[in-house]
Amino acid sequence: MTEHYDLIAIGAGSGGLSVANRAASYGARVAVVESGRLGGTCVNRGCVPKKVMWYGASMAHWLKDAPGYGFDVETRGFDWATLVEKREGYIQGINDWYNSYLAEPKVDVLTGTARFNGEKSIEVDGRSYTADHIVIAPGGEPIVPEVPGAELGITSDGFFELTEQPKKVAVIGAGYIAVELAGLLAGLGSDVTQIIRKTHFLRGFDPILFTTLTEEMKREGVNIVSETQVKALEKTADGIDVVTYEDERLSGFDCVIWAVGRRPLTAALNLAAAGVVHDEAGYIPTDHKEDTNVSGIYAIGDVNGKAQLTPVAIAAGRRLADRLFGGKPDRYVDYETIPTVVFSHPPIGTVGLTEPEALQEYAGQKVRCYTSSFTPMYNVFGHQPTQTAMKLVVVGEEERVVGCHVIGLGADEMLQGFAVAIRMGATKKDFDDTIAIHPSSAEELVTMT
Repeated sequence: MTEHYDLIAIGAGSGGLSVANRAASYGARVAVVESGRLGGTCVNRGCVPKKVMWYGASMAHWLKDAPGYGFDVETRGFDWATLVEKREGYIQGINDWYNSYLAEPKVDVLTGTARFNGEKSIEVDGRSYTADHIVIAPGGEPIVPEVPGAELGITSDGFFELTEQPKKVAVIGAGYIAVELAGLLAGLGSDVTQIIRKTHFLRGFDPILFTTLTEEMKREGVNIVSETQVKALEKTADGIDVVTYEDERLSGFDCVIWAVGRRPLTAALNLAAAGVVHDEAGYIPTDHKEDTNVSGIYAIGDVNGKAQLTPVAIAAGRRLADRLFGGKPDRYVDYETIPTVVFSHPPIGTVGLTEPEALQEYAGQKVRCYTSSFTPMYNVFGHQPTQTAMKLVVVGEEERVVGCHVIGLGADEMLQGFAVAIRMGATKKDFDDTIAIHPSSAEELVTMT
C-alpha cells in the first residue's frame, strides 16, 4: 500500500529539514527521507565540525599571543583526540535535538534511500510513497579525481574521521574548503603544503582577500605550490608522494586531502522516472522559486547549483513552505547580495560584487574602491603582525555600496550588519555618517577615505 503525504523532502540536511518543519507547522502532512544522520553535511561533515576545529586552531594562536600580553604560558601539547571527542559529542547533541525539532510539528522520518518511481512517487527501501509536493534536497559529496593512487588520499569527509593529527599534510585544492583545512591544520601544528592548479586560490573572491590571505598563510608556514596539477599519488616507504604533471615529486606526506570540489547527490535518485531535468554534472536547474521543470517538484540547497551555503538552503526551504502552505505567494530567496564567511586564518567576510565584477557589470559607470590595510590592535602584541584588509566597492555618483570585503580578526562577526546595510541600498555617505565604534577594526569600514 502506498502512503500519501502533502510534502516529502528528500534529504534531512539544512534545506530538507527546514522545508519539512515549516510545512508541518502549517498543518501539512510531511515526511523527510534520510539514510544517514539528521543534519546533513553542515552538521555532520561540514560547517559545524569545521568551526569547532577552527576554534581549536584559533586557540593555538591565542596561546602563542599570550606572552605578548604578559602571561607566562606553558603549553604541554595538543591532544587531537580530546578535541575530536568533544566535537562529536556536540554534533550528537544537535542530531538528538533534531528529533524534537521534527517531532513537535509531527514530521515523519523515513529512514533509507529515496528513488523516484514516478512523477509524484518515490520508493524508500522497497516501500512506495506519494506526495503532492516533493522537494529534492539530498546535498552533495566531495569529488575525488580519477588519477592513479587517488584512493591514497581522503576528502573533507575523511578529515572528520581522523583520530590522530597528521604530521605532514598535502591539501589539494583552491576553494574555501581547501584554505580552511590548510589553515586550521597549520594552526594546530601540522606541516602543511597546499597545491593549487592556477596562480592563486579563492578564485572568484576579491583580489584584496586572496592576496592578503596568501601572505598570511605563508607567514603561518603553509607551503603554497601554485600552477601545479596532480598526476598521481604514490605510496612509498616514507609515506605518500604527490606526483605532478610538472615533473615534480612532493614527498613524505602522511595525509593527502582532496578538496577539489563537490558534486550533487542526484545520481541515485532516478530523476528520469519523474521527468526532472538535470545537467551533465547532476545539478537540477530551478527558477527563482526553486521550481524544477516538473510542476510540484522542487530542488533546494546544493543540488540546484546556485549558492551552496547552509543559510541559503534554510531560507529557500522555509520560504518554499511559506508559499505552498502559508499563504505567502511572494516569499522566495533573493540570490543577490548573499554574505558569506571563509573560516580561514585569518577569517574572511564578503558580500556583494568584487571589484572585477563591478567593473564588468557597471561598465561605463563610475566604479570606485575604498581600501584599508592595517595591523589590528590585538595583533600588535601578538606573536606575529597578522594583517587586516578591507575594501568597499561603490558605483555611481551617489556611491552606492555594492561590495564589502574584509579579511582579518573578527571579519566573520562584523560582516552581518554591513550586509543588511548593503542590501538596503546604503551609500558611502551612509557609511561615513555612521558613528564609528572605537577602538575596533570594524570602524575602518565607516571611516575610510
